Amino acid sequence: MTLFERVKIISKKHGFSSLQTLSEQAGLSPNVVYGWKTKEPSTKSLQAVADVLGVSVDYLLGNTDDMHANKKADTSSDDLKEYFDEHPVLKFDGKEIPDAEMKIIKRILEDMDD
Repeated sequence: MTLFERVKIISKKHGFSSLQTLSEQAGLSPNVVYGWKTKEPSTKSLQAVADVLGVSVDYLLGNTDDMHANKKADTSSDDLKEYFDEHPVLKFDGKEIPDAEMKIIKRILEDMDD
């Protein structure tokens, strides 16, 4: 599988309507990712796209099937409250969870302490 194909598949899984949208969200020109069909991306562009997709550069390049292979070892706790605090924008099925629903989810989880 080529880099372009892998990016196309993972971006679709993350709910991006097009690779143009992905490029723009990564702070790149709209057609940069399409150019990867024939050209090697710059390290900066590749990292920007990997960051938006939440995967490692190694995963995009096909060096590993582990999406987070070159991420730092996870030293955070497994506390969901801390995760919510560190990741204010969460997605479900590729779509952002609206703030109102996140407040409901947090309230449900906080009520578990009672």
